[in-house]
Amino acid sequence: MDIATWNVNGVRARLETITKWLEQEKPDVLCMQEIKCLDEVFPRAPFEELGYNVETHGQKGFNGVAILSRRPMEDVTRGLPGMEDDAQARYMEASIPGDKGLLRAVSLYAPNGNPVGSDKFDYKMRWMEALEAHVKDMLKLEEPFAIGGDYNVIPTPQDAEFPDNWLDDALYSPQARAHWRRLLNLGLTDALRAWTAEPGIYTFWDYKGGAWRRNNGIRIDFFLLSPQAADRLTGARVDKSVRGWAKPSDHVPVIISLDI
Repeated sequence: MDIATWNVNGVRARLETITKWLEQEKPDVLCMQEIKCLDEVFPRAPFEELGYNVETHGQKGFNGVAILSRRPMEDVTRGLPGMEDDAQARYMEASIPGDKGLLRAVSLYAPNGNPVGSDKFDYKMRWMEALEAHVKDMLKLEEPFAIGGDYNVIPTPQDAEFPDNWLDDALYSPQARAHWRRLLNLGLTDALRAWTAEPGIYTFWDYKGGAWRRNNGIRIDFFLLSPQAADRLTGARVDKSVRGWAKPSDHVPVIISLDI
């Protein structure tokens, strides 16, 4: 099973790019972030024509997540448990049958949190604490799951071309990086790093300042895997080429393969 995660930065604005990529890569599952539209105006038809089932958790103009799957999805959950009062659409999960059992797939879009010390940063910390608590509950089930999305965390200096440029940013703050380490310490696996230690792999390049041309990138989009999913990992990669297409998102897809 090939599973991808991609912050598309507006599903309607990038529809041609997304469908072109799906036709080319044909993943079994795509977790999307920043769809930036309500559920009722999500462009379902083009994806259904490509053979995908569609589940969304949208918000007008901002945020929003979706999961596309070639197989029917079951037990769909919208919203991060523990953040029931959250008006922002940032989290959803669904069970997807494979040839060798069920996979719980998650699509998340974690808060940015800038500037540090603001209410937005406090919200980021609360959100990440709720995610950690929910992951603990998921792990108790001892089932394979893959949490894909834009985590808005730069975990290590290796994950930025110019890490010193991010010293005052919420994404590289000690607090955000500590939350990331706690997730890993629960027993989760960073799928890409489990597969390759190659430096210079990024998933985001800003539209400003010639970031793409200068390869001024950061890695903030990940799949974190439960032990049961990590045992079935057979590949992980970033499709950097999409950033050079016409009308690109500022993020690119991360794709993993699981024997499930």
